[in-house]
Amino acid sequence: MQGYKREFIEFMVESEVLIFGDFTTKSGRETPYFINTGRYGTGAEIDRLGAFYADAITAQGPAEYDLLFGPAYKGIPLAVTTAATLARRGRNVGFCFNRKEAKDHGEGGVLVGHRPRAGERVLFIEDVTTAGTSIRETVPVLRAAAEVELAGLVVSVDRQERGRGERAALAEIAEEFAMPTFAIVTLDEIVDHLSRHDVGGRRVLDAALLERINAYRALYGAS
Repeated sequence: MQGYKREFIEFMVESEVLIFGDFTTKSGRETPYFINTGRYGTGAEIDRLGAFYADAITAQGPAEYDLLFGPAYKGIPLAVTTAATLARRGRNVGFCFNRKEAKDHGEGGVLVGHRPRAGERVLFIEDVTTAGTSIRETVPVLRAAAEVELAGLVVSVDRQERGRGERAALAEIAEEFAMPTFAIVTLDEIVDHLSRHDVGGRRVLDAALLERINAYRALYGAS
């Protein structure tokens, strides 16, 4: 496992973004773990998060892209901080995000930031996706502004759960929109690392919790 992946897993635990216990997902599934990217709350945290996204894009992402797009709301700071990190590393690309409601004064419209142009390649930046709803909602918005190309989608964690069918949500999105999808880390990588390494002097993932995660995955894991 690459170093940035190990660091990101521990970063999520230390930031209390990756937590374990008893939770209910938006889809109604009872889960023993939860990823809440809304817990990132400091300048230092969002700066590091942008670096991890940039690491993943460089290591796994498409070679060519012109624009980072962050769907409202959680995707907005992700696109901004990742674009800033990439610029510091010598790759200056545009960033853009959408409003939930169209602006009815000034220039109007629903897009903020770089104005998409025909032929530009758009890389979507998301937190965690389970159904791909935000992508399906925002692709038409972007294409209404310009005939853009879809370069890919990057998320923080691939939960490796079924989407609308039996396959993982990221795999479904990749096929539907004919674009690559990838994550900074997968659930497999999280389990592998935390079951064998302490974080902050404590074992985060013990045998009992690991058994619960395996049971959950037997129910909802993607084929």
